[in-house]
Amino acid sequence: MWSVPHQVRIFLAREPVDMRKSFHGLIALAESVLEQDPLSGHLFVFINRRRDRLKVLYWGGVGYCIWYQQLEEGSYQLPDAQAADDEAGLEITAGQLSLILEGIDLSSVRHRKRFQVSDQHRDTPSSRRS
Repeated sequence: MWSVPHQVRIFLAREPVDMRKSFHGLIALAESVLEQDPLSGHLFVFINRRRDRLKVLYWGGVGYCIWYQQLEEGSYQLPDAQAADDEAGLEITAGQLSLILEGIDLSSVRHRKRFQVSDQHRDTPSSRRS
């Protein structure tokens, strides 16, 4: 469904959002609740109280875009609240977003350890070799 480059981060708002909000309302939430820059090119995910509707806000290079999905049956399951401590937002992976959209129970999924380059090493001159 989505092909998200590894540089793009995904932020999920943990509190329910009024789905009547459009561009300006979601932009304000990305700035105030998630404390992120909506022009960054990252994805900002918002879910309603019944967890049957989801909006993804992102900057498309020339303007804001919203992807909106309404489930005809069932609901979305979010990652455990414990994992996010007391923060209003949670950073998730593209894989987690895909699982949420597909309706897979995240609590029953086992994530095996994989190597990851830390953010501080991504932008060093030695990491930019051709």
